[in-house]
Amino acid sequence: MTEDVFETVVIGGGPAGATAASDLARAGRAVLLLDRGGRIKPCGGAIPPRLIRDFDIPDRLLVAKARSARIVAPSGRTVDMAIERGEVGMVDRESFDEFLRERAAADGAERRTGTFKRHERDARGRLRIVWTDPDGREASALAHQVIGADGANSQIARQMLPAQARPPLVFAYHEIVATDGILPADYDRTRCDILYGDSVSPDFYAWVFPHGATASIGTGSAQKGFPLRETIARLRCRIGLDQARLIRHEGAPLPLKPLKCWDNGRDVVVAGDAAGVVAPASGEGIYYAMATGRLAAEAVDAALARNDPRRLAEARRGFMRQHGKVFLILRIMQHFWYGSDKRRERFVSICRDPDVQRLTWSSYLEKELVRQEFGTHLRIMMKDFAHLFGMITPWGTRP
Repeated sequence: MTEDVFETVVIGGGPAGATAASDLARAGRAVLLLDRGGRIKPCGGAIPPRLIRDFDIPDRLLVAKARSARIVAPSGRTVDMAIERGEVGMVDRESFDEFLRERAAADGAERRTGTFKRHERDARGRLRIVWTDPDGREASALAHQVIGADGANSQIARQMLPAQARPPLVFAYHEIVATDGILPADYDRTRCDILYGDSVSPDFYAWVFPHGATASIGTGSAQKGFPLRETIARLRCRIGLDQARLIRHEGAPLPLKPLKCWDNGRDVVVAGDAAGVVAPASGEGIYYAMATGRLAAEAVDAALARNDPRRLAEARRGFMRQHGKVFLILRIMQHFWYGSDKRRERFVSICRDPDVQRLTWSSYLEKELVRQEFGTHLRIMMKDFAHLFGMITPWGTRP
């Protein structure tokens, strides 16, 4: 029997894999997009304007548009952060991810549904990707290059990349509930709520994000055994959505540090969660997943065009050059501010600062560090140190 041969097999049809498949197909490459189907990642669904522009996301996919965020301290005190210019799009991952897969197919990628099992090599050294289809039957295809976008527990990364430490994981869980009934008085369909405190997460945060006729209510923690579902049940009571109809629920690990190596130096490169590119502190992953999918596609296209597998390493180099500093800053911020309720209280109080709000929104909306005047950065740094060393108490009073 003749076995199908593709220039690239993309394993995983989330935002990273679907983006890579689209880009390669548009570049004229023969691409297979393999997705196991039926999997929806727990996600607040926020996408910034830069993502909408860079990846041509139609407005019809936005189920809501957020124009502010409310940060809730462990004490219950709140800080509202309005977006002065622009808005944040909100998507439902069930329809958003399927749109990206359909677009990849329309661009020329071949879609198949199956779960990756193992790899082999044929007599010419090409990778044979073996999967099981929805009926449990094995199928396979040959590939000159493979992009692994199969999530935080990527099997292709485990099997094909050099041994390396796995990134720290936050285990996330959320529930999608209907908001077409009677809503709490302070529920705002244009506001994202972020809650801190041991009662909702010992080391991360909880969220309530509007999705139009529904809402995503979730939390996460790196502590194994933390009762995620019970916490969400209590949170729904706390915010007055305990009687809202449950539509679905999902859970998954989120990797919060990029892997040190993304490729095997020959014919495999990873992207998205498989590469560990969920942002620390914020847990944001959609934009970074799609960015790595595009970078992986560019690296694979260059490797194929020049018959030079060394080009695969350009995916990680490009990502770290563009976003490495942001990830470092967010990791430091999470380490210092998320460790206890005392520090979280101080962190939320800092968010009242107009300079902090302006820099936060500017950096988030455009996905890059904004270069403001030196004095602004100096003022923020001095306030941070004052809080860290107890020179002032939360909410601006002196000890």
